[in-house]
Amino acid sequence: MSNRPPQALGDVLGELFARRGYGRVQAMTAYSQAWTAAVGERFGKATRVLGIRRGTIEVIVANSTLVQELVFQKQRIRDELARRLPDERIVDVRFKVGAVR
Repeated sequence: MSNRPPQALGDVLGELFARRGYGRVQAMTAYSQAWTAAVGERFGKATRVLGIRRGTIEVIVANSTLVQELVFQKQRIRDELARRLPDERIVDVRFKVGAVR
């Protein structure tokens, strides 16, 4: 047996979640839900959130025509994301054309 004192359950679970990447999975789910709420179901189905880096949310978009439509709405989308994800301090949205699913 170890001579270490028992750890608090919260500490053990926090360490386990960090090792398994659960926090990142939860964050991506929150990002995706906020994105779909901001752009609507139609655009949500043709896009996929890659992540957020330094206040910029990066999104894969199915085609360049859709990118153009989203660029026209970029300011409104950014504002809505900033409202829905205040801790992320969203300042920009970056689009990339690619495979969505």
